[in-house]
Amino acid sequence: MRAARADDVPEIARIQVDTWRTAYARFLPPSVLDALSVEQAAAAWAAAVQAPPTPAHRVLVATEQEWTVGFAAVGPSAEQDAEPGEAAVAALLVEPRWGRRGHGSRLLAAVVDHLRADGVTRLVAWVPDGDRASAAFYESAGWERDGLVRTLEADGGTARETRWHVSLVDPGED
Repeated sequence: MRAARADDVPEIARIQVDTWRTAYARFLPPSVLDALSVEQAAAAWAAAVQAPPTPAHRVLVATEQEWTVGFAAVGPSAEQDAEPGEAAVAALLVEPRWGRRGHGSRLLAAVVDHLRADGVTRLVAWVPDGDRASAAFYESAGWERDGLVRTLEADGGTARETRWHVSLVDPGED
C-alpha cells in the first residue's frame, strides 16, 4: 500500500469504472453505468490525488508486482450527524480479477493506520443494500451497521445504502 501518485490516476479511474460496471450492475440503473467514462473519472481522481481538498483526504493504492489492483479514498465525514474525529471511506475498490488476495484488507488496514495517526476516532462507509460482498468484508473487519440508511436517486432509479461504522479508538485507551 502506498499513497497514490499522479501516474496512478489512469489505473484508478479504469478500476473504478470496470469495478462499478461489474459489481454494481445490480444496484445502479444501467443508464448510470453506461454513462461512466474513464476520462471523466480520471479528471476527478487527478484532482483528488494531486490537489486534495484538505491534508486529511487521502488516496491509497494497492499493487501486486507492477500492477495497480485497487485503491481507497478517505476524508473527513461530510455527514450532518458526523461526530468530531469522524472520517468516511469514499471508495474502497479492488478490481474483481485481483479479488480474494487480501488487497482490500490491506488497503483498509493502511487507511486505519493513517487515520489513527491523524487522530480520527470513528470511520464510516456507505454500502449498497444487497451488496453482500462489501457487507461481509466490513463485518469481517469488525464493522457494524449503525442504523442509518439513505436512498440515492440516479437517472430515474434509486439505490438504497446502509451506513457501517467502526471505532478507531484502541480498546486499551481511556
